[in-house]
Amino acid sequence: MRRASRLVKAAHELLDDIIAVGISTRELDEAVVKFLKKRGATPSFKNYRGFPKSVCISVNDEVVHGIPGIRKLADGDIVSIDIGAYIGGFHGDAARTYAVGQVAPEIARLLDVTRQSFFEGIRFARKGCFLHQISAAIQDYVEGQGFSVVRELIGHGVGAALHEDPEIPNFRQKNKGPRLRPGMTLAIEPMVNMGSPEVIFMDDEWTCVTADGKPSAHYENTVLITDGEPEILTI
Repeated sequence: MRRASRLVKAAHELLDDIIAVGISTRELDEAVVKFLKKRGATPSFKNYRGFPKSVCISVNDEVVHGIPGIRKLADGDIVSIDIGAYIGGFHGDAARTYAVGQVAPEIARLLDVTRQSFFEGIRFARKGCFLHQISAAIQDYVEGQGFSVVRELIGHGVGAALHEDPEIPNFRQKNKGPRLRPGMTLAIEPMVNMGSPEVIFMDDEWTCVTADGKPSAHYENTVLITDGEPEILTI
């Protein structure tokens, strides 16, 4: 898990260096594929349930699961990139939303709030806490900042399979969910909208966009529950 997660972290660092006005989402996908393959890893998302590319790349109002193509990034865009790597029998999984060029102050704040909501949630990613405490902390922080949390898409366990139990909503649940135990590995991933929480799935059956056309941001890490502080494997 650490090995796979380190590769995901390094792939994001690569993208952070090359994301710029004028680069296409296909070029970003290809850069990650080349990077992972050179290190003996397989992109986790390639052909996963039929996904046609290796990296999920979503621009502006696209929430998640955008399919890389000829679209070129423009000044003021934001681009959410979700990367998975498989090596040694295990997956690592992490997403980031990047600013392209100069973005509006409110969009920059959306990115900051989305990232911070993850850290608010993992205050409860500890032995003996319940899963719902992570979910509630994310929702409370996001809505307290004037943004909304997507309901249709959630985080998940990750390990030998890309998606494992438990499901990890980013909003408060009626039941407590499982009690967290050392050794659990969780993909915790707030998806935060500037406007309403409603989303629409496009005709390609993958790309999810905000219903009101306003921007969305995504921040995810693979987290290990320990006897003490959580270990963020993809940072």
